[in-house]
Amino acid sequence: MSKPQINVTPLIDVLLVLLIIFMVVTPMKPSSFETKIPREPDQKEPGKIHPHAIVVTIRSDATLQLNQDDADATVAQPEALTRRLSVIFEERRRNQVLAETVDGIAGRIEKTVFLKAPRSLNYGSVARVVDALKLAGAEPVSLQIDRLE
Repeated sequence: MSKPQINVTPLIDVLLVLLIIFMVVTPMKPSSFETKIPREPDQKEPGKIHPHAIVVTIRSDATLQLNQDDADATVAQPEALTRRLSVIFEERRRNQVLAETVDGIAGRIEKTVFLKAPRSLNYGSVARVVDALKLAGAEPVSLQIDRLE
């Protein structure tokens, strides 16, 4: 009587078919990742500031500044800043100061606020000021990265 033997030919056929299936189904890894990197600004020519721009600056002593004026507020107590921004946004709503959009469709009141903070400031302080800006109705709040102090 002969010993039973395992026929591996069907097994190899199945493995080859599975290998081909996985090779076809497996997505190709992207060969490149294209991004648009902004170029270094020309330091000789200062940029124009939009007349409706609102910039809130956190100074290194934790006081707040609204554009070029002192906001009479601190990181720990930003209520005065919130009140001033609420008044500005209400005035813009009454005067119909609309935001510029890319597609040309206007309809949103301009409430964009830029926030500048020194790198040495901790995350919690910046988050507290962002919360105060959102409470005033700022939409959107953008963080501005500059070489501060």
